[in-house]
Amino acid sequence: MGRHGWKSGARRWRLTALLGVGLAALALVLTLSNLPDGNGSTAGTTTDGDKVWGSPTIPTERPEAELGWGFTHTEHSADEGEDGAVERAEKTLTGPRLPQLQHIMGWGSDNPEPSPGRYRFGEMDARMDFIRATGSTPVVTLCCAPDWMKGGKGGVDNTDWDRLETPPDPRHFKDFAKLAATVAKRYPDVRHFIVWNEFKGFWNDAEERWDYEGYTQLYNLVYRELKKVNKDILVGGPYLVMDSLNPRQSENASDELKGDWGSADQRVLDAFDYWNEHKAGADFVVVDGSSYTADDELIPDEFAATEKFTDVSEWVRQRSEGLPLWWAEYYVEPGDHNDNRDDWAEPHRVAVQAAGLIAMARGGTTTAFYWNPQKRGKDCAGCLWTSTELDDGGAGLPMLGLLERFHKEFPPGTSYEDVTVSPEDASVRVLADDKALLVVNTVDRTTQVTVDGKRLTLKPYEVRWAGR
Repeated sequence: MGRHGWKSGARRWRLTALLGVGLAALALVLTLSNLPDGNGSTAGTTTDGDKVWGSPTIPTERPEAELGWGFTHTEHSADEGEDGAVERAEKTLTGPRLPQLQHIMGWGSDNPEPSPGRYRFGEMDARMDFIRATGSTPVVTLCCAPDWMKGGKGGVDNTDWDRLETPPDPRHFKDFAKLAATVAKRYPDVRHFIVWNEFKGFWNDAEERWDYEGYTQLYNLVYRELKKVNKDILVGGPYLVMDSLNPRQSENASDELKGDWGSADQRVLDAFDYWNEHKAGADFVVVDGSSYTADDELIPDEFAATEKFTDVSEWVRQRSEGLPLWWAEYYVEPGDHNDNRDDWAEPHRVAVQAAGLIAMARGGTTTAFYWNPQKRGKDCAGCLWTSTELDDGGAGLPMLGLLERFHKEFPPGTSYEDVTVSPEDASVRVLADDKALLVVNTVDRTTQVTVDGKRLTLKPYEVRWAGR
């Protein structure tokens, strides 16, 4: 989860940022008491959380709601580590300028408001500094909530990271919405906000369904508060996990949304429909999910299973009357008990990921974020860059290359074209517009195929780009 087992401080990686931290610390010494109060210790906090951080480049026009293909910062990312490696990672990401997403608490960020009205944004600031340095579009997920909003104790020493995914108590929904507004004021260059993450904690045990009423109430309060800060801020939800069930399972299986990959969980669709009908507004729609079933089955196989992304995307877009569709997370490889996904060789992984991107694009998705599984060591299956904790870290890896090229060749607004494939039963996935062609070999052997009139010999699991 959090980059520090939730505890350690972020390392500022630019001299200017270091100076800023030093000045802020001096101001704290002069103006704040670090003694505990009725809401726990306030050590290292400030009361001016809504003060603009750094020197943001503020958009002068209303932002687009479709951003393309990017990634999410997780526990360990490129804003800390060896100086040379951090600088290398910054340069690596400056070229493609993929949109980058960060949560306000967890996944690399500390508790932003340990006590009511006392803020601690240091680690969030560091992530924002890095995103700004790459020239990329920042996106913020408004999750998760400080302990005092969910029945826990306030204070910087009382954050219970085991309860990270517990939502705010309804009595504190307005407090969470105010925190969202504080974040928007602190980072005025952020114009895209997602409300909460995967309906975490919003489950109705008594009725064995999602508490979509509670989530929608929270969403609407946050939506309205953000629009008060700036009407041009774009807000989306509900960030539901689009679970699917084995085709043999009938309980909770949807009769409407199904395919060879299985059936959607009807309880998820019911939650989406309620939010969609009762939302205060939305500038884009957010879902996430995996190509495999809730029982980690890849049906009929890992490549054919990605067709779920197409079917779900089409269903959501039809339901939401064409609002831009985002996938906040998407997975094609089942995780182990520690949620690690490292059983496949990298060419295999990249090929299935490419098939997943193709499937989302075909379904009308125009924004998606790869959940970067960054680790500190040399071994990092599916990571976007080598660890910046290493002296030679910060270099791009194959998954980053795939995202960069896909973002470049198939941006929002792309008009996709049909191309001929021979033989028709060839084991390839294809996506093309008027300028670029992407071909993915879905088998672990060399194969020959003619695509768009081009005779190709593809290596096992090869991802091939070509012009048209």
